[in-house]
Amino acid sequence: MNVAAINGNIVSWIILVILIVAWLGWTLFQNYRVRQAAKYLSNDEFREGMRRAQVIDLREKSNFKSGHILGARSLPYSTIRSFYSQIRADLPVYLYDQGRTVSKRAALFLNKKGYNDIYILKTGYQNWDGKEKKDEF
Repeated sequence: MNVAAINGNIVSWIILVILIVAWLGWTLFQNYRVRQAAKYLSNDEFREGMRRAQVIDLREKSNFKSGHILGARSLPYSTIRSFYSQIRADLPVYLYDQGRTVSKRAALFLNKKGYNDIYILKTGYQNWDGKEKKDEF
């Protein structure tokens, strides 16, 4: 056997393991940060509290128009840095997107800007079972 080939394979495996551990660590750290900034809500919890909160749909306008949670307002994540001041900091903020990836980013951003009462729809809009509204084109 070629010792250099074996050493090369071992180095490749070590690098792969280091990358996987680093990625896993980063993911766990990000999830920890999100849980410090926001609380995840089930569909029932979200529906129960949304009358006293600002419900923000973070999806793009076209997705919002094709269907959204009744009572939600559209504030696409792509514009949140410019228009976050339209969200009241003294009221709870309920965020949702198609899944929850964008909601996590928005929650971290809003928390950094001083918003403290932030909630994320755990299952995202894709699994919402409450009332919806579809805009006509």
